[in-house]
Amino acid sequence: MRIRLSTIAGARDRGCRSKKEPVLPEFRRTGGKRSLLPCLARTSSWAIVVAGILGTAFPVLAATLAETRELYRTGQYAQCAELAGQEIEKGSFSLEWRFLKLDSEMALGRYAEAAATLEEAKKISSSNMRLLWLERDVLRFNGESAKADEVLAEIGARIERSSSTYRDLDTMIVIGKFFLEIGADPKQIRVDIYKQLQKRAPSYVGAYLASAELALAKNDYALAAEDYQKALQVDEDNPDVLYGLARSFESSDTEKADSYLQQALKVNPNHVASLLLVAENHLLAESYDKTKQVLEQILKVNPAEPRAWAIESVLAHLANDAERESYCRAQALKHWSDNPEVDYLIGKYLAQKYRFVEAAAAQRRALAFDGDYLPAKMELANDLLRIGEDETGWQLAAEVFDQDNYNVVAHNLSTLHQHMQKFRTLRSDGFVVRMDAHEAEIYGPRVLQLLREAKQVLCEKYDVQLEETIAVEIFPKQQDFAIRTFGLPGGAGFLGVCFGNVITMNSPASQGENPANWEAVLWHEFCHVVTLTKTRNKMPRWLSEGISVYEEGLKNPAWGQSMSPAYRQMILGDDLTPVSQLSSAFRRPPSSQHLLFAYYESALAVEFLVDQFGIDALRAILVDLGKGLQINDALARHAAPLDGLDAAFEQYIRERAEAFAAEASFAADELPPFTKSADWKAWIEEHPDNFLALQQYALALLREEQWQAAQQPVEKLLKFAPNYAGEGNAWQMKAKIHHELGETEQEVEVLQQLAELRSDALEVYRRLAELHAEQEDWQAVVVDAKRILAVNPLTPEPHQWFARAGEQIGDRDVAIEGLQTLTQMDPYDPADIHYRVALLLKEAEQPEQARRHVLLALEEAPRYRDAHKLLLSLVEIEESPPPETSSPKATPAGSQPTEKSDTPLEAPATSPLSDEAK
Repeated sequence: MRIRLSTIAGARDRGCRSKKEPVLPEFRRTGGKRSLLPCLARTSSWAIVVAGILGTAFPVLAATLAETRELYRTGQYAQCAELAGQEIEKGSFSLEWRFLKLDSEMALGRYAEAAATLEEAKKISSSNMRLLWLERDVLRFNGESAKADEVLAEIGARIERSSSTYRDLDTMIVIGKFFLEIGADPKQIRVDIYKQLQKRAPSYVGAYLASAELALAKNDYALAAEDYQKALQVDEDNPDVLYGLARSFESSDTEKADSYLQQALKVNPNHVASLLLVAENHLLAESYDKTKQVLEQILKVNPAEPRAWAIESVLAHLANDAERESYCRAQALKHWSDNPEVDYLIGKYLAQKYRFVEAAAAQRRALAFDGDYLPAKMELANDLLRIGEDETGWQLAAEVFDQDNYNVVAHNLSTLHQHMQKFRTLRSDGFVVRMDAHEAEIYGPRVLQLLREAKQVLCEKYDVQLEETIAVEIFPKQQDFAIRTFGLPGGAGFLGVCFGNVITMNSPASQGENPANWEAVLWHEFCHVVTLTKTRNKMPRWLSEGISVYEEGLKNPAWGQSMSPAYRQMILGDDLTPVSQLSSAFRRPPSSQHLLFAYYESALAVEFLVDQFGIDALRAILVDLGKGLQINDALARHAAPLDGLDAAFEQYIRERAEAFAAEASFAADELPPFTKSADWKAWIEEHPDNFLALQQYALALLREEQWQAAQQPVEKLLKFAPNYAGEGNAWQMKAKIHHELGETEQEVEVLQQLAELRSDALEVYRRLAELHAEQEDWQAVVVDAKRILAVNPLTPEPHQWFARAGEQIGDRDVAIEGLQTLTQMDPYDPADIHYRVALLLKEAEQPEQARRHVLLALEEAPRYRDAHKLLLSLVEIEESPPPETSSPKATPAGSQPTEKSDTPLEAPATSPLSDEAK
């Protein structure tokens, strides 16, 4: 063993009291759990404690004991308690009967009866460590928290005095939990106690459970799953193990998590932890009726279950029922009045509903009960970071990490905070943007420019005044984005997230070779700022996402989603979700396509509301939500009753799906597995209108380079679906055909059409820029460059097109913007770039900035003659007297340096591009 008491704190020879002095009085005086640590450090017996792990405490009794255990395992707690009580009354001295009775009474919420059982059990063995550990909970739920703290001190004293006598496995688990409670290193507890127990007693499931529960509490899901899997090999029908596996896979594999959860409930239909997880999933999916049903089932098992009452309190809060909310919280605290877990859970679930202000208040209540309750402190840190109170949020995260360096979220946030210290901060018009310093130089002004435009358009449309500063954080590493957003790595499918007045998003650098359109993402997320502000964060997810996607499409038709063969099939099949249940489509979708479809369907639902009832109705719905009305009531007031609304929307979206390629057939079951065009040609002669077959036929012809032959199926596809630009679209095929046939003008025409339909077609934009440059259509090149910038501004290419196009058409602003950006991108010939910028700045009558760039050119190439000439001409400008002045001592025009802002990257109030360039 590597853990010793002497390594946790100072040894006797470093100034501690003699170990003969009592521990308990000191613990009582200090009133804190961690104050016990130096006292326990006075003994070197820790090695003896852990080294003596052998056997079990109690012999196995007759078959009735096994049968009674099975009653407990399967959730028949009342029967278990009754049978155990009968055996105790018969005079059995076995503590196992008393443990079963105690556990059953606690599971049923019979806390007073559990206290009596405990007192009777202590007559049999007052020093049993497992019994002492149970006593803490029994006392707490009987309103005696102070006595429960004294029990903790008593456990510590017993460990100190007689640790060498504790050799059974259950006692070692208690010792591990005790040291975790007083602040020992969780990693060492896991390795030096729990893992050692697993090695010495491989069939003892308690060691695996303790280790897994520790990892799960620290958000180390992979490690938790590993230990739970080992436990499953020992005890395959243990509901605690199955539940733990469900929790471990909840964030990474929902299908596997659901499977384990169902297995746990099959073994034990009354397994409260599993039922709570089911209720939590319904709550997050906004299926509140189903949530209530599960909570009723839990409260039938244990009418006093505090976690169930905590969720009831959250439901009441969401329903704007303050009286019931207060009642449910009181019920949760009825038996253990200072239980920090109650407010921690309330805050946790409110945060998942984006009620971060209320969530933070709940976590502060939890910490008022127990200032060392780290789960609440960690959640509070996250809540504060999400409402823009960064300084306090980061400080709390650091405190949690200092106290518990095994807390994965705290560790991740502490590391991220160090990374973010290097970010550049940009400010403008109520926005604070934090991003990588290099990226800020390149496209930071465009970020601010787009935010100002979005603020003007969307705030006016939805009648919103933004009183608070909006923070936008853009991360060049996807992992950093995920940690800032979710606390843990992952979330690869997310491009941006809005918490209200804080937006986090991935930069193009984090998205690999195929980045999304960052402008569309930022517009989408800022729309969330507007709608969340209007509703005070009181809106269902489907409506929030639906409005944002809908507004994307209004800003730029290429940004939003559009109908596709896959969406058509989902709508006309079994994947359509009624408006009344749309938020559930975002919770645990079966695939990434189902998640994208949830966004699309929500946007169509918003479009339907606006088409049928007007934008004023949508605004009125948002107002009602802000007042605390439920979405169904708000829809009924300003649109239609929910049943009718569901039916009308279903008809609306089905008509949209049926209108997509209405003359084509989408039968997929009969498609053959052909790869050669000749086989497809013969099959299509019998099925001439099958859209999916025509796609495959055209693609086969292109692979075989039969350009002329491919035109016929491609044209037919375009006739069927002229606005489709998704996977396997005919526009891309047609552009390829024209390119291969050398038909440049036709290729340009097709690519233009495709560019107007796609928001992230980077290769299309690049090809268009090349072709437009060849045609010397420089205005079009500027448009192409803008499209490239909206997807990936971090490559020199779009800025080179800006510079070249601006110089060709005489648009000095465009050329300067492109060249100045290129100076930040390690150009091949920096001297030439700086020289060209200096020339343009001289023409723009900005001699000071021109001189700066020409000096930079000469720094790169000291013999650059043209740069020397330009520098001389700039000196002459500085030395020449200003016009219409009689005083030779007057300050020459341009000699004063340009005033520099504290934020050099702040964008101008208007676009640096001229209206003509746009």
